Amino acid sequence: MKKALIFQGGWQGHEPEEVAEILSGILQEEGFDVKVTDTLATLVEDDLTAYDLIVPNWTQGTIEKEALQKLMKAVEEGTGLAGLHGGMGDSFRWETDYQFMVGGQWVAHPGNDGITYNVHISDSDHPLTEGMSDFTVVSEQYYMHVDPVVKVHATTRFPVADGPYKSNGEVDMPVIWTKMWGKGKVYYNSLGHVAEIVRMPEVMELMRKGMTWASR
Repeated sequence: MKKALIFQGGWQGHEPEEVAEILSGILQEEGFDVKVTDTLATLVEDDLTAYDLIVPNWTQGTIEKEALQKLMKAVEEGTGLAGLHGGMGDSFRWETDYQFMVGGQWVAHPGNDGITYNVHISDSDHPLTEGMSDFTVVSEQYYMHVDPVVKVHATTRFPVADGPYKSNGEVDMPVIWTKMWGKGKVYYNSLGHVAEIVRMPEVMELMRKGMTWASR
């Protein structure tokens, strides 16, 4: 049986405990033995290389050097990394090494919550998106700073909301991407501001595909 670790916490506006429960349920349905923790001490105390998948769900916050090094080393050695929204794309803002591994960092959500936007599936023949069509979300539209090495699987087009960034014209922003970190697969999905969005059938299916893909 594959083993997964979800560490949840940080800013409570993203409902980390509830979202972790949803993601844990998906993984259990896929046959994973899942451990959910609300302390970063687990990253130091556990043998992270024993997990096939680690799911960060920790917005903002700080992380001790030893914990971050162990996390990055485990992924480098083959443990998968997968997550969504600020739980993975806005964790530990001062830790650029973490952002390097993830492949990007949240910088803005023009218009804040309640923006209606389209998610475009870029490669519907890929296992991560196979059988899926474009869909509409009413939530935060995440503007990311993104590593050019990532492989993009879904995008959203800016601008939708008003703001000075509109002067630059239209841009297709990655919503879902993958990359490698050593032997480890990395999957990121910018959707999932709150549990209600994570429960959308499209988001649930994307996370199911993404987490199982990233797993060792």
